[in-house]
Amino acid sequence: MKVLQRDGQVMEVSFDDNYGKKAFWHTSAHVLAQAVKRLYPQAKCTIGPAIENGFYYDFDFGFSFNEDNLGAIEDEMRRIIKESLSLQVYEMSKKDAISYMEKADEPFKLEMIRELPEGEVISFYKQGDYAEFCAGPHIVNVSHIKAVKLLSVAGAYWRGDEHNKMLTRIYGISFPKASLMDDHLHQLEEAKARDHRVLGKELELFALMDEGPGLPFYFPKGLVLKNLLIDYWRKIHVREGYQEISTPIMLTKALWEKSGHWVHYRDNMYVTSVDDMDYAIKPMNCPGGMLVYKSKPHSYREFPIRCGELGIVHRAEKSGTLHGLMRARCFTQDDAHIFMREDQVLSEIQGVMRLIDEVYSKFGFPYEIELSTRPENSIGSDEDWQLATESLKVAVEGMGKPYKINEGDGAFYGPKLDFHVKDSIGRTWQCGTIQLDFQLPQRFDLEYIGEDGKEHRPIMLHRVVFGSIDRFMGILIEHYAGKFPVWLSPVQVKVLPVSDKYLDYAKEIMAKLYEEGIRAELDDRDEKLGFKIREARMQKVPYMIIVGEKEKDNRLVSVRQRDAEQDKQEIGEMDMADFIDLLKRS
Repeated sequence: MKVLQRDGQVMEVSFDDNYGKKAFWHTSAHVLAQAVKRLYPQAKCTIGPAIENGFYYDFDFGFSFNEDNLGAIEDEMRRIIKESLSLQVYEMSKKDAISYMEKADEPFKLEMIRELPEGEVISFYKQGDYAEFCAGPHIVNVSHIKAVKLLSVAGAYWRGDEHNKMLTRIYGISFPKASLMDDHLHQLEEAKARDHRVLGKELELFALMDEGPGLPFYFPKGLVLKNLLIDYWRKIHVREGYQEISTPIMLTKALWEKSGHWVHYRDNMYVTSVDDMDYAIKPMNCPGGMLVYKSKPHSYREFPIRCGELGIVHRAEKSGTLHGLMRARCFTQDDAHIFMREDQVLSEIQGVMRLIDEVYSKFGFPYEIELSTRPENSIGSDEDWQLATESLKVAVEGMGKPYKINEGDGAFYGPKLDFHVKDSIGRTWQCGTIQLDFQLPQRFDLEYIGEDGKEHRPIMLHRVVFGSIDRFMGILIEHYAGKFPVWLSPVQVKVLPVSDKYLDYAKEIMAKLYEEGIRAELDDRDEKLGFKIREARMQKVPYMIIVGEKEKDNRLVSVRQRDAEQDKQEIGEMDMADFIDLLKRS
């Protein structure tokens, strides 16, 4: 597949890499805009970017647009694709671009162009009768789009500002092969059935309420699940020599200015004032970790120092981007900061990689690695960035792991390795990150006394394994479709007495399960056994214990399991000790 860049150069790329997808879906957004302008000439165009899975375009239609209108636009898009239009790129001065948009009566485009610096040369991409003010890149011909589908309609404020006009956002997806569209639509159906927001409510795990948009409320079973993940995290981190710390949720503006977040991350921060002093609710744990390090002198003999923090962070996400636990305004980040000498960099990066590999394997996640390089909005010297990027490259190559380069997507203070897990229906999620940082140690004037008795600057790794524990929970809910493995299930066993006559024996069984640390529930309602079994299955409980006259007389339990085929769900009668052993081995 060939891509036309802003400078007119043509580049051969694959749809499988991020750059190729971005160009393909960006062009598809232009085809959508072209179709809309043909069908609704009075509609006003705004922006239409490629996104993680497809594209969208925001329009001001001037009438009540809904999903009933999508079919006609989709048909028009297919007609445009059949026209096999080649794309051209050309430049205009700011003055000419303003004149062009005035004649085209495109007020939103006009607003964006007027905000550009004087003397700015502006690029346009054109396909047939449609030209778009755009920086690219794009595929060279619309005919490469072999399958297209418009998925949904939503409202979106112009520039994400609720004080601006409400626009109509149309989401779509496209592919260079029809078979890829079939696979994607099947995946969407699977994802709908596994939606963690729906399952979270059905399984009584969490809820999102109007009184706290983007701020999850955890119910008892959900908190059991979250705490199981945290307990597992703590266990493996103690084993790996990490010390756990906790830093305040709210810290002064001066700290965030020193760290660089106030300049580079201010739009995502909640701020407040106390006693005439400005504060920010922390969106990240890093600056607090710097202060903990600075609280006492350090020697080279202490290194590496591995500090972990399960910190609650808040980020001012726009309402339109919120999505259950996957994109929330409050979450627990499983951060760690490793302070080290230069000769320890390679072994520490690879140690974190091994830990990440162990964790993802436990949950059944294959994963891919991306090396994200310096973004435009960054701090630090070219030399530091080059050294940090090369160190990550050497580390990942030394582990024999394949990786891709993701240009310009590093953190503002350093390059990073991003770990993308693949779930059971083939979707990828970015979770783990290893970021090599030369900047914050310098900004906070971190030091240690070296073997030579002189002061030296430590090198630091930022790293997460789960990322957001809350988001990882959401991923797990959808990955397992709510059918968690036994060790992770909020309720591992449901005890179902056939009638009230067997309640005393059922309670005796419950006591034994509690004694062994097994999470169990007793269904003591006056309901038929079949109803109780169906409800336990709907709640996706791994095991059910049926208690009746025969079980009581023989001091046994009758066991059914959730995950076997329908005709094999009944394991049969077992001694209680054998069942507990089975549970602990599951």
